[in-house]
Amino acid sequence: MTADTTPPTAESDLLAQVPAGLFIGGRWQDATGGGTFDVADPSTGRTIKTIADATPEDGIRALDAAVAAQEDWAATAPRRRSDILRRAFDLLTARADEVALLMTLEMGKPLAESRGEVTYGAEFLRWFSEEAVRIAGRYGLNPEGTGRMVVSQRPVGPSFFITPWNFPLAMATRKIAPALAAGCTVVVKPAGLTPLTTLYFAKILEEAGVPAGVVNVVTSTRSSAIAGPIIADPRLRKLSFTGSTGVGQKLMEQAAQGVLRVSMELGGNAPFVVFEDADLDAAVDGAMLAKFRNIGQACTAANRFIVHEAVAEEFAARVTARVAALPVGRGTEDAVKIGPLIDEDAVAKASALVDDAVQRGATVRTGGSAIEGEGTFFEPTVVTEVQPGSDILREEIFGPVLAIATFADEDEAVRLANDTEYGLVSYVFTQDLARGHRMIDRLETGMMGLNVGVVSNAAAPFGGVKQSGIGREGGLEGIHEYLSTKYTLIPVG
Repeated sequence: MTADTTPPTAESDLLAQVPAGLFIGGRWQDATGGGTFDVADPSTGRTIKTIADATPEDGIRALDAAVAAQEDWAATAPRRRSDILRRAFDLLTARADEVALLMTLEMGKPLAESRGEVTYGAEFLRWFSEEAVRIAGRYGLNPEGTGRMVVSQRPVGPSFFITPWNFPLAMATRKIAPALAAGCTVVVKPAGLTPLTTLYFAKILEEAGVPAGVVNVVTSTRSSAIAGPIIADPRLRKLSFTGSTGVGQKLMEQAAQGVLRVSMELGGNAPFVVFEDADLDAAVDGAMLAKFRNIGQACTAANRFIVHEAVAEEFAARVTARVAALPVGRGTEDAVKIGPLIDEDAVAKASALVDDAVQRGATVRTGGSAIEGEGTFFEPTVVTEVQPGSDILREEIFGPVLAIATFADEDEAVRLANDTEYGLVSYVFTQDLARGHRMIDRLETGMMGLNVGVVSNAAAPFGGVKQSGIGREGGLEGIHEYLSTKYTLIPVG
């Protein structure tokens, strides 16, 4: 592991700028009863800040504020909403280094990746600042000639967002930006493991001119206790969640009682298919991006490497050499490529999946174990000859473990790739254009990378099929998740 060279004063100065309270109705305030909780640096296990621990009453107060602000915000001119989002983009971009360091401190990802997330997350602010002024309807004579049809788009209304710990900025901007562009007010409950980035971002939104009550943030260790009353409140009109499929299913059951609009970005089990004609240099480069981005802790991370038997050994040898050379350490050091996993449970899961694969006949080519000492680190790992039925092929790994299985022909590759209840993203490497198009049609995923290892872009619709979720975030489609269609008939004459 590499040594950390970040001056402690730089970290402490930044952390001092992060609000410790709840953001409700445009004011920073303590939780009801004064409860707090600690946020830890996973690379050391040490507390880096203590913040407010919201109660269910605080959650309802946040919804009260959002409801009170909804009418005025919906009536706000699209250009003004656009300008506010654009100012937020400019402010976030200007403070990219500070936000990147903050993410690294609370989540552990290497600084280079945190900087990349700032760029990616900021793009949702810029993209939806442009979409805010392009919300369109239509007008025309009905077929009978008896009336004029006016079709317009209206904001859905107050929205509740539950964001995950692995992309603390991008998951917030990907939800907040389209909601604000559409004219919706929001309550955000960030993950208890990584709430600081969202709190800092709320400060940026406040500075950008977001009116009081339009964005509210409640931090808490009691997610279900906060979410339940908000979702049950008849004033709420939209729920968006990013996280596990199991939790998403429970939230959808609760949302059904109020017939809420829902967006769910849930689990993944992404196949990474390498055909015998693939450019192996490109495939290995793509594998490193698709697997080890965010230390493997991404729903879009390649989970199952399905490689043609004719090139499996060469692919494994090349990728193993690259993985074995990855520097591990605290993410504040620029040289580091693999930071800590989020907590001890994540380390235990990675260990259990590797152990199960080995017991079933797989071979560990490099890594394979937790790293002893301070922090929650796991060795970058390559496992080959993974056998059917192994847990590592069925469960989302969420760690730096690359597992390789083989196939003999295209039909088998498709069968193996689709053999999962998930359908978020897939990756395919082939130089056969016709085969590439067949895979687009045959693979059961909401997104696909053809000869690329990263697909996410603010201008593209992000989302999956099957048990990977409902709805889309980003792209032209993203703003429509926060709009309702209204039809009006006006008689002729």
